[in-house]
Amino acid sequence: MRLNRNLCQWRVWVFIAAMALWPHAAPADSLTPERITAALSKLEALAEAAVADGAVPGLAIGVVRDDEVIFLKGFGHREVGKPETVDADTVFQIASLSKPVSATVVAALVSDRIVSWDSKIADLDPAFRLADPYPASQLTVRDLFSHRSGLPGTAGDDLEDIGYDRVEILHRLRFVPPSSSFRAGYSYSNFGLTEGAVAAATPTGKPWEQVAEEKLYRPLGMASTSSRHSDFVKRTNRAALHVKVDGAWAARIERDPDAQAPAGGVSSTARDLSQWVRLILHNGVYAGKTLIAADALSQTHVPLIARGNNPVSGGASFYGLGWNVEFGRHGLSWGHAGAFSVGARTLVTVFPKEKLGIVIVANAFPTGLPEGLSDSFADLVFDGKVEKDWVKAWNDIYAGLFGPAVAAAKAAYAAPPSPSRRAGPGSVYAGRYANDFIGDAIVSKAGDDLVLKVGPAAGRSYSLRHFDGDLFLTFPDAETPDSPSGVSFVVGADGKASAMTVGFLDDNHLGTLQRVGD
Repeated sequence: MRLNRNLCQWRVWVFIAAMALWPHAAPADSLTPERITAALSKLEALAEAAVADGAVPGLAIGVVRDDEVIFLKGFGHREVGKPETVDADTVFQIASLSKPVSATVVAALVSDRIVSWDSKIADLDPAFRLADPYPASQLTVRDLFSHRSGLPGTAGDDLEDIGYDRVEILHRLRFVPPSSSFRAGYSYSNFGLTEGAVAAATPTGKPWEQVAEEKLYRPLGMASTSSRHSDFVKRTNRAALHVKVDGAWAARIERDPDAQAPAGGVSSTARDLSQWVRLILHNGVYAGKTLIAADALSQTHVPLIARGNNPVSGGASFYGLGWNVEFGRHGLSWGHAGAFSVGARTLVTVFPKEKLGIVIVANAFPTGLPEGLSDSFADLVFDGKVEKDWVKAWNDIYAGLFGPAVAAAKAAYAAPPSPSRRAGPGSVYAGRYANDFIGDAIVSKAGDDLVLKVGPAAGRSYSLRHFDGDLFLTFPDAETPDSPSGVSFVVGADGKASAMTVGFLDDNHLGTLQRVGD
């Protein structure tokens, strides 16, 4: 299983919620200025303690009440081992927090009558296809932003991992079999939402990244926000991604999410995102001026499809258009989490009735700190005390995110069977392989070993280590270098491999490639 991707699509996000769901809500009149001031003081202390304890290298928090940013602060360091500290203007990669941001951009297009949420993708982008012709003919922007197209959650993520660009990935989604009937199931799809955004921008004649800037970032004064990775790497005040290496945070890996920019490629600051939250709290009005029509933006918060159960409370959760919609212990909330397995965690939570919102951006994975701080803050605001150790509860969720799968892979390949079978000579396996989805792959000899090359111009290379018979192992994930994946060959009567199955590209059963030549 590939881990190096935007994590908010995987099965855990069936239950990830901005707030835990309990059956009662506190009365709105409990949100006195004194209660909020006290809550902010305790939130700051919790954040400082978390960074001091090494929960994350750095984070930044913005809190908005009504039309005012009432808290804005950074904590910790941009990169471990370096002196530069995080402040309110430190730029973070926000991962899937990009989705509600992008939904706001599309709402602006809807407001301007450039598209409708119910515009058909077949009209906006006639070249786009799904595996089944009927859904492809009826698919709308609304379907893709609510993850109910039938595309499996991982569709296209594997192609991004091996270097394909957005155009090629979206083209190849036509080869992916659906995971559910059209509009019948929820399956969180990065590239499904990306197609919805790109298609919605098509009538403007401009690329998505420019549309996002013109329709949202620039009008809100979000000068440090971009949907281009090249802009992020130019920022001097930016946060590095961190993962745990031998129990300590390390900045080891960079993540270029341009292929799925609408779904996971936004970079921003706590200051900028707080301006966006102001717009959301006032349903399209910013600084007294209507920037987005209320009826266009409010549709993003309508619950359209059930996502599953919250892991902390067991309550039900729904998805709107780029937003989670929850009816929890503190009443109605809108939110979204974001994560890169290579080192990012983010969260936004909005209580629309109370006109209260919080955004948290952090530079490490795995951690449940954003949810833990958000839940703790909500308890303090609504109830005056923290109900439980929410940081620990969410840390436990994230700590176990991939543990069972990685452990199972390690156990399966811990040792070859006894007696083990020898591999054939390298010439048995060496050759060119292909299928419509993965494209071309090359297996070649490198000394006594084999190497698998995939992706555009065979740009991704993976060493193959013999395990048993015609089964080899590779280690495709930079952040889990000891997690193996199998590459198996089918050898024909002529003594040559006729096909191979690449385990880390087989999430949707599209990882089998046929030999097409030597």
